[in-house]
Amino acid sequence: MSARPNLGAGRAVLITGASSGLGEACALFLARAGFQVFAGVRKQADGERLRRTATGVLIPVTIDVTDEDCVADAARTVTGRLTGSGLWGLVNNAGICVPSPLAWLEPGQLRRQLDTNVVGTLTVTRAFLPSLRNGGGRIVNVTSGLGRVAVPFLGAYVASQFAKEGFSDVLRRELAPLGIAVCVVRPGAIVTPIWDKVTADGHRAVSAGDPYHREPFLRFLDSNAETARASKTTSLDFTRAVLRALTSRRPRRHYPVGRDATAAGLVSRFLPTALLDRQFAAVVTPPGSADGAT
Repeated sequence: MSARPNLGAGRAVLITGASSGLGEACALFLARAGFQVFAGVRKQADGERLRRTATGVLIPVTIDVTDEDCVADAARTVTGRLTGSGLWGLVNNAGICVPSPLAWLEPGQLRRQLDTNVVGTLTVTRAFLPSLRNGGGRIVNVTSGLGRVAVPFLGAYVASQFAKEGFSDVLRRELAPLGIAVCVVRPGAIVTPIWDKVTADGHRAVSAGDPYHREPFLRFLDSNAETARASKTTSLDFTRAVLRALTSRRPRRHYPVGRDATAAGLVSRFLPTALLDRQFAAVVTPPGSADGAT
């Protein structure tokens, strides 16, 4: 599916987390497809760069999803620009990843993870719901292939994605009588700047952690980065999935993006928990440990 300029037909869409990575790619793609795109960014400089790059209508909006007042201001700005027509789509894409063994994880780090990925999604959805009702729109929540599988050393991130999946299911059922569809897009590994940040944050966490998990965690960080670099899934695959979620007459509830995201869904449904535990044992066991021989 290409970004045909008539697909959006002037419909207004807001996407959060558009400063970089998948959010940026999606905002530019939807603008080319004819949508009036409100691109949520945290820095004005990022917004100006997006505006210069875009083909089509792209309007930067300052949104920090962890700041309720900022989100409320953004909602007023967008509503004022729409002059009563309402939003067609809301793409809740903003998110972070806090890598760490749970034994090292400080409560404040978990709060930051959940505040951005889960509470931030609620804050934005509540603020823009009146405009979505007015525009007969739909909501696309971006989670992850890890929204169904509990991968070691990404406990905070996994918890946020599990929560966002459940949040999306409840929201879909509550908004169905209003005619607002709620879809989930689950991207797998895609090369974006987030992976470099995950690796850097993980290496900083090592200095504060106990020795037992140090070597397995460092090995995991390297493997994780290599998996992303080797992935054949692209940001274009992701943007096409978002476009389908926004434009299909009968949108699906879930859109996995990439073979790994599809495989994760199958694993979560059909692989016995005991077998999955044994598969992950190699990830968490230090080299040479007696536990690794079982």
